Amino acid sequence: AEGKRHVQAVLALARRRVNVLWALIRDRRCYRITPPVTEPA
Repeated sequence: AEGKRHVQAVLALARRRVNVLWALIRDRRCYRITPPVTEPA
């Protein structure tokens, strides 16, 4: 969406994943999938 070439876009996405993994390792936490909370209409 930022007008990057394919390789640049893949690297940007990989960097985001690495940042998440590094934060988990740094904080010694486990990855947990939490479903989004939605309010009843």
